[in-house]
Amino acid sequence: KSPLALFRWSMAAASGENRCSMTYMYEYPEYLKIKLPKKTARRYPAYELYLYGEGSYAEENKNLLLTGIPVLFLPGNAGSYKQVRSLGSIALRKAEDVDFKYHFNFFSVNFNEELVALYGGSLQRQTKFVHECIKVILKLYRDQEFAPSSVAIVGHSMGGLVARALLTLKNFKPELINLLITQATPHIAPVMPLDRYLTDFYTAVNSHWILKAQDLRNLTTLSVAGGFRDYQVRSGLAFLPRLSQHDSALSVVSSAVPKAWASTDHLSIVWCKELILATIRAFFDLIDENTRQITEDPKKRMSVLNHHFVRHPAKMFEENPEAFTNLTGAFMWITVKGSKWTYSVYNDSDGKYFVFPLASHRKSYSHVYCENSMLVRKYFFNGYVYNDSSFFLFLFSFLFKVVMLKLLDYPSLSHIVIQVPPAVGNKYTLGCEFFKEDSRTVQLPVTHLFSFGLSSSKILLNSSGLLYNVQLQHFNQIYQAFKIYIDSHCQPLKERKPSVYRLHIPWSYEDSITVAKVPSLAEVSAKLHIAQPHNDSSLPELIIYSSPDCQYEVSKQFYFTAVRFHAGAFPVYIVSNILLTYGGQLSTLRSTGNFSLELVRTAKPYKVEPLISIVVFLQGFNWFREIWESLSLPEVDAAVLSSQDAWFPLVSLILFLFGTGIAYWSGVFFSASLRLFSSLWLTLIRPTELQKDKLITPRRLCGMISLALVSWTTCGSFAVLIIYLQYLFKVLKCLTFSQSSLDTVNSLKMHITILNLFTWIVLLNLPSLIYWLKNLRYNVRLDPDPCRSTAIILVCILEILMSSSTSEVKSSKLLKIAAKVPLPLSVAMLAFGRMHLYRVPHFVTFSLLLHVLCCFV
Repeated sequence: KSPLALFRWSMAAASGENRCSMTYMYEYPEYLKIKLPKKTARRYPAYELYLYGEGSYAEENKNLLLTGIPVLFLPGNAGSYKQVRSLGSIALRKAEDVDFKYHFNFFSVNFNEELVALYGGSLQRQTKFVHECIKVILKLYRDQEFAPSSVAIVGHSMGGLVARALLTLKNFKPELINLLITQATPHIAPVMPLDRYLTDFYTAVNSHWILKAQDLRNLTTLSVAGGFRDYQVRSGLAFLPRLSQHDSALSVVSSAVPKAWASTDHLSIVWCKELILATIRAFFDLIDENTRQITEDPKKRMSVLNHHFVRHPAKMFEENPEAFTNLTGAFMWITVKGSKWTYSVYNDSDGKYFVFPLASHRKSYSHVYCENSMLVRKYFFNGYVYNDSSFFLFLFSFLFKVVMLKLLDYPSLSHIVIQVPPAVGNKYTLGCEFFKEDSRTVQLPVTHLFSFGLSSSKILLNSSGLLYNVQLQHFNQIYQAFKIYIDSHCQPLKERKPSVYRLHIPWSYEDSITVAKVPSLAEVSAKLHIAQPHNDSSLPELIIYSSPDCQYEVSKQFYFTAVRFHAGAFPVYIVSNILLTYGGQLSTLRSTGNFSLELVRTAKPYKVEPLISIVVFLQGFNWFREIWESLSLPEVDAAVLSSQDAWFPLVSLILFLFGTGIAYWSGVFFSASLRLFSSLWLTLIRPTELQKDKLITPRRLCGMISLALVSWTTCGSFAVLIIYLQYLFKVLKCLTFSQSSLDTVNSLKMHITILNLFTWIVLLNLPSLIYWLKNLRYNVRLDPDPCRSTAIILVCILEILMSSSTSEVKSSKLLKIAAKVPLPLSVAMLAFGRMHLYRVPHFVTFSLLLHVLCCFV
């Protein structure tokens, strides 16, 4: 329960730059391939298992007579098994420091750099392979004196989710894993839900961890998020599900990890030296001296993780710290009676004890705060805090640290003692003060969302102390984001410690640190990863570790970040706008306008958004939910996002307008590109007269059957790409005759819109195509294939549509229905497609199917 809070930072670091140091190998890294059982190798030909090593250590391990502690690294989306080298190398250096009394063997899985974040069909296969790897690893130790019975796992990105999925396997024994550390893993939901296998996998894993929470108490889980520098996986997704086991799971953001205090991007989290050091220190503190393996005590594991990743007390981890300490040494004792005290040390060869009697301060003050500032550019942290019934002792060595005590929490405490050891060749300053909490706390109301930055508020702090606490009122939702500007003005001094600004979020471990020279204008980004729980009334705080005799002006400016949390839903809004435009073109077929004009006329948010908002509102009533469930309708995505505190009323409107803009300019660019390519086509090849074909011919029928076979026997997205290129070629050919007749011009405009719509379907199905091409040498047929059946239908539809014209559709009895259907389909797409992007092609396919029927009826 140490109150000591310590920070480490770079003096020149700004909030936006990468503050991580690179990890380097001292010897050439080697990866020893582990031979797998023949049955496993045949079943998983694309996957491999490796053992990491360097230099003589790698040579010793070639005979696989391992005596260490096994740790398995699982790479993520498109990740390499070689990413284990940072963990393995630093663990090897640490083992050398203890003369190999303990050491770790780091294994790594080669998943063939599969795109599992975009294609979920291989996640189950990866999970089963990892299970086989764990069994192989443990067999390597079975003849050793201290043979392990479990494996620790470190999973980066989707590798962390695969590790959690192990517990869903029927034949998996939970005792095979006792520690799981995930790095930037999206635990809550996929970043881009492009196929149902991905969303089903997430549902199965999270449901199991919630329902079987009591069975997972012996597994200790740590999730480390990258913070705001990670643009691929936002940290809110990296927090373990709230209903998971509370006493054996921990979620932190890297910017809040002691001795690191750095946000990482999605890749640097695997090599960030500060974070890797914290991880390796934790690994060594987890070792049980009796078994020489990771301790089987879950409470000790959580205690170690809290020590290194939450609240580092600036000393080595002690399972049972001593309650008493002896004040030894022939130091001078000095009593300090004032409420403020400063002491500068330079080349002092004599140590001192400074004693602060508390009896005279208890009535006037509520807190005591002390800090130690080295006036150099390099900061490290170490130190000790001891507590007995009447004394607090602070050992302030030549390092930067702060400590604050609430006097009411220690009613029996009579004195505080600060020990200052000899300081030969060092220069630093100590400062302490007693203060009342109310006098150092000010409140700053945050700007309302709808002010759009037009309103602002400022507070002025005339600093006479060392610490101020600015409470940010009404700051509790992830869509709120502010830039806090702190302008410091100080009296000139030759040497002055920098000011430190700490944004503290009390309901989650996502603090961030900003360091600024004095005087200066500092900028602090105030953003949340996790919304405030409904049962929590605490306030976020901006803690200013100030310099005396300085003036601080604190102001804020609102900026909008909702797009960051919902960027993955952009394809839904873009396709919805194009689909509305397509419906508008069908409704005005006799005078078909171009894409841009129809988009402006038809893409109106008031046609789409109100109905979704009404349904979300009604789902708050039990009777409506019962009716909804009786119809077997899926839950509206906006309601799910709202339950995750990731939704607010205006976000859908804003995204719709963004989607309209992107659809408009992408349509202009797409049309211009087609005309440019048609001009090149006309220049290079002398075209023949375009012949009017029947909708269904034997040749076209053969094309349908051939592509349907391609879809069924190889990959559905490959067949989709072929028919897309065929359609594109046909449109380019038609553009050379765009002035032939009015009917041809109108037909061409319709074809360009369909092709534009179909382009997005191709893009959404592209990940499965990439996965298939990459694994073609192992299997010709993609299994499972998320778009096989949809591809067969689309092939048949587009084979007919590419030869159709507006003259065949104008007289159709189904034209009015085909023109009106895109509107409800757009509503359904926004209602059910935001969190399930794979549903988007289904809505488009249905609309195009009606168009085909119009050609015949």
